Parts: sequence; structure tokens; C-alpha cells
Amino acid sequence: METTRNRNAIILILGVFSLLTGLSGASTNLALPEISRQLAISNNASTWIVQTGLMTTTILLVLFGYLGDQLSKERVFFWGGIFFTAGSLIDGLSLNFLMLLFGRIVQAVGGGMILATSMGLTSDNALPGKRGEAIATVSLFMNLGNIAGPSLGGLILGAASWRWIFLINVPAGLILMVLTRKIFAFSPLAAGQTKRVLQEANWTGQFLFMGGIVLFFVSTLFLHQTGQMWLGLAMLVIGLVVTIYSFFQDDHAPHPWIEPSVLHNRGFMATVTILLFAMLINMISNILLPFYLQSFLGLPAAKTGLIIGVQSVVMAFITPVAGFLADRINSHWLTLTGLSILAISQAAYVFYGGRFNWWVILTPIVLNGVGLGLFLSPNNSLGMSFISKAHSGVAGSLNSFFRTLGMTIGNSFGATLLFSQLGHVKVITPTLGLTFLTAFRNVFILATILSLIALLLGILSLKTTKQPTT
Repeated sequence: METTRNRNAIILILGVFSLLTGLSGASTNLALPEISRQLAISNNASTWIVQTGLMTTTILLVLFGYLGDQLSKERVFFWGGIFFTAGSLIDGLSLNFLMLLFGRIVQAVGGGMILATSMGLTSDNALPGKRGEAIATVSLFMNLGNIAGPSLGGLILGAASWRWIFLINVPAGLILMVLTRKIFAFSPLAAGQTKRVLQEANWTGQFLFMGGIVLFFVSTLFLHQTGQMWLGLAMLVIGLVVTIYSFFQDDHAPHPWIEPSVLHNRGFMATVTILLFAMLINMISNILLPFYLQSFLGLPAAKTGLIIGVQSVVMAFITPVAGFLADRINSHWLTLTGLSILAISQAAYVFYGGRFNWWVILTPIVLNGVGLGLFLSPNNSLGMSFISKAHSGVAGSLNSFFRTLGMTIGNSFGATLLFSQLGHVKVITPTLGLTFLTAFRNVFILATILSLIALLLGILSLKTTKQPTT
């Protein structure tokens, strides 16, 4: 009875911290136009407030997953909460754009620690036969954060400074850290264990991976600038090659970051690859809708927040149902259904126009929420079912890595493709008219194509991957 109570308490803490990170991410996206205005930076530059955090988290996820398996998931999670809280404080007190970016890096280090261990901790502490429901519970909290994020962000922007979007995390984070320290079981470390693990780790692979990711995403700064496009393309190609090579190097290292049996697990790798596509596609609308609704249509931040939050409201209803079904029927068919609806939603965004229309605007947002809600929990549960408990930490971090990498690419892809079509436009206004709408629609035509590719990959993996028996 006590064990069951402790497990439920751990799942609850993991869920509440997911809610907090969801709040932060969703409200930050909404605040970009206002931050851009107050700090006197372009709309395009402001997207790096999100991009910097996502890129930092992406770089560190596998490292923290490895440390969680080798040392302690609980300890990595705990320190993640401390860094996340400290970064939020720095962001809230930022005096300029560079200080804000630094705070986002600190916050993202904490976010990486939390994401890298939360999936493994959830899987480890789920009751027998209840993995899907446990993962769905944590996902539900994140969705609730995404629901409240735009609404809360809109209220904060309407009544106070954007700084409170970050400062609100500080007292909540401190309370959660106290509860984590009290409820989680922190197993003792052997003498010299931390030093040994750090000395044996494959730092060559980590630095290769870090350099490749940084090159890949910094290339977007040059791709849409006349005269520097070739530099951007060169950085993009080199970044991709170095990033891919880092995985091969790690696979042959004496002490790899990623357990080879996880990396070679076809079933698990199929689920995380499709997850990357789904999150990439979803992030495109997340990053562009605030500019469309606020900057182009001229809606107030509070109303924009409520509109964007509809997706997460829908997901809050769909996710628990999907998690319940994931433990009882073939999860693969649920993921395919979700991917199909996600593809339809991207096509619906193409019909956005120059005037506000409730039906036109809400339809793709609702469909986006339904598709993603049906997809996430079953896909995550299916992926973790291929993995043994001994490797749940690195598998969970790899899942979070593909999720965050997809979000990072989606953020970069969406913003770069939109602003590259707008030439030297620094601030989006209604006067752009058809020029903006054409660029906006082109982005979502490509998002629709990517959605169909993700669906095709899902169908192919269904034919080639056996459903786990346990």
C-alpha cells in the first residue's frame, strides 16, 4: 500500500513539473511579439528566445539520460528543477536580449535534466500493466500547462510585464523541489562512482554532437540573407554530417552515451522517428500563430492566448482516453489515426485569410489537438514497451531528444521559411496583406507534405515492426 502511494506521489510530482514546463513554453511563444517590441528586436530575432532553449535542451538530453541510468534518475531530475527555477529567475530579471538568452540557456539545462529522466521515472514507477495510463497522466499535466499557458500568458501580458511569465515559475519550482527531495528515493552513490562515470563517458561523441547541432541551427541565421545563403547552406550540410557521424562514433565507443541495444531496437527507433516528425509539424503552428493572430490580424494577446489554448484543451480530453486505450488495444493503430488527423489539420491552416473567422481559425487548431492527443501517449507507451527497465533512462531521454529535436527543427523551419519569403521585413503588420498570407500558406503546404511523410513512415513501420509481447 505504501509503495503504491509513493508511486502515485512520484507520478504526481512528475506531472506537476510537466505542467510547469508546459506553462513556460506555451506562454513564452505568446509573449514573443511583446518581447520583440519592448527589447527593440525584430520578430525574427525574437524567435531565438524559443530556439536557444530548445537547442540547448536538444544537445544535453542524451547526456542527462546516460547520467540518469549510470548514477541516479532522481538526482538528475532534482538538479534539473533547480536549474529550471534559477533560469526562470534570470529571465524575469533580464535587462537586455543577451541576458534573456542566457537565462533561457540555464532554464533549458534544467529542462533537459527533467525531460531526460521523467519518461524513465514514469515508466519505472508505473503500476504493472498501467504504463500507458501513467505516461498519459504525465502528458495530461503537460497538456494542462499548454492549455493554461496561452491564457495565463495573455492575462499577464494584459495586466503586467512579460517578465512575470518567467518569474511565476520561481516559487512553484522551489515548492516542487522540496517535495521531490522528500518523496523520491535517492539511492546512495558508491565512492568515486560519479568521477568514474564522467571519466569513462564518450566526451568525443558529445562534443561532435554538440558542434553538429549548433552548426545546423545557426545556419538558419544566414539562409534567408542575400549574399550569405551559401554560407548558411554549407553550415547546414556540415552540421547534418557531423551530427549523424556523432551517432556512429558513439555506437563504436567503449562507453557510449546511448546503449547500443536501444539504438538498434527497430521498434523503439521507429516510434521516436515518427515522434520527431509529429513534433516538428506541430511546432510550426505553435511558433507562427502568435504572429498571424497578434501581428497580422491585430488581436489582443489575451484573445490570442485563448484561441491557441483550444488545441491543448482538446488534447486534455483526448490524451487520457488515448492512454487508457493504449494499454488495451494495438497502440500502433492509434498512432496512425492521430497522424492522419494531424495531416488534415495542416492542410486546413492553408485556408487562413486576411479577416478573422471563428470557424476557419478554430477548425485546424481543434484537429491539431485531436491528432496529437491520439498520437502521443500510445506512441510513447509503445516505444517504452520495447525497452527493459535497466535502459529506461537513456530510452526516455532519447524519446525526449527526438521530441525536442522535432520541436527545435519545427521552430527553426517555420520561422526561417516564413521570414525568408518576406525579404527584409522586420515586423509583421496588417499592411503586408497578401504577401504575408502567401508566405504563411506556403509554410503549411510543406507542413502538410511532411505530415503525409510521417503517416507513410508509420504505415511502413507497422508492416516491418513486431508488436511487443510484454
